[in-house]
Amino acid sequence: MRKIMFSAGEASGDLHGAQLAAAILKKAPDTKLMGFGGTKMRAAGVELAADMADYSVMGFWEVLTNLRRIFHLLDVLTETMRREKPDLLVLIDYPDFNWRLAKRAKALKIPVFSYIPPSAWAWRKGRAKSCASLADEFAAIFPFETKVYEAAGANISFVGNPLIDTVKPALSPEEGRSFFGITAGMYPVLLLPGSRRQEIERILPAILGGARLIQEEKPEAVFFLPVAPNMDEAAMKEAADQAGVKVAFTHEHTYDLMALSAFALATSGTVVLEAAILGLPTVVLYRMSPLSYIIGKLLVHVTHFSLPNILLGETAQPELLQDEVNPQRILQEARRFWAEPGYRDAVQEKLRAAVAQLGAPGATERVADRILQAAERYARHNAADGVEKQD
Repeated sequence: MRKIMFSAGEASGDLHGAQLAAAILKKAPDTKLMGFGGTKMRAAGVELAADMADYSVMGFWEVLTNLRRIFHLLDVLTETMRREKPDLLVLIDYPDFNWRLAKRAKALKIPVFSYIPPSAWAWRKGRAKSCASLADEFAAIFPFETKVYEAAGANISFVGNPLIDTVKPALSPEEGRSFFGITAGMYPVLLLPGSRRQEIERILPAILGGARLIQEEKPEAVFFLPVAPNMDEAAMKEAADQAGVKVAFTHEHTYDLMALSAFALATSGTVVLEAAILGLPTVVLYRMSPLSYIIGKLLVHVTHFSLPNILLGETAQPELLQDEVNPQRILQEARRFWAEPGYRDAVQEKLRAAVAQLGAPGATERVADRILQAAERYARHNAADGVEKQD
């Protein structure tokens, strides 16, 4: 029986880990899966040595004040590796923690597989070399990630993006319009301020201000805002009331809403790529603290910050950064979608070209195959060489 250990410390990693676990167990039901993750991974069949809900911290200060707990988690997972002797450790994103764990795995002679490696292509390119020295194999979900790792000597390949398989409407267009109450005379606009508290605080006021200006200029515009479980809906409703904008807050069928909307105002992130897959043009927004912005300018060297534009290497759809994130500039960019003939169609055509670079469907299946092959290969290699993992 093969043993595979996972480590995923964020919600997105928990989802990726659960999808991988399901695929692995379907292909090899006798595989024992264990490690660090969340409720989705547990439900998919992973025996959790630690639950990420107990260690979820964000921000420099929060990490500092929780260092003792974080190092305790490292010790717990190290002891799990020592006791269970897995054939492979699979790291899923969560770089600052996971690569500390990788060092401990290598000391125990446990091979390391990196799924969604650190974004060395954008900043801290030197870490590609240190990661290559620790991980035996890498699987990237964006084609632009491989070059810097290949230069560092890593065994990396682009496996495709799992969003291609999961980002799909559940309803027909007619069913969707009926569900959301969208009639023929309405012009639906999607508001996506992010899900993290700091993102919402920095960007939602500008989004609502822009929505108010859009509504004044285009009265048939109606606004929808999908609410994630960790978002403060009451606070957002109060902010919308204060801004004088009527917003419908929704809780399900977000992909259907994306497929039906004219365009979105969105904080940069995975949601912008999800929108692109569904053909939804977006005015992409990003704002950080002044200090973080200054540091970012020094360390991060990229021309674009939203994924569709990065994939294409050009401005397929507008990006507003820092002080540009204001109601007037949002209106200026949004107006083009209804006032400039052919503009929305042209943006959609470019989005299709960006999405085409994400690879064919079946990314999770391909990664699951690679993980199983790696676990089998390293197990056989160690057995042939008589290698005994350290106790």
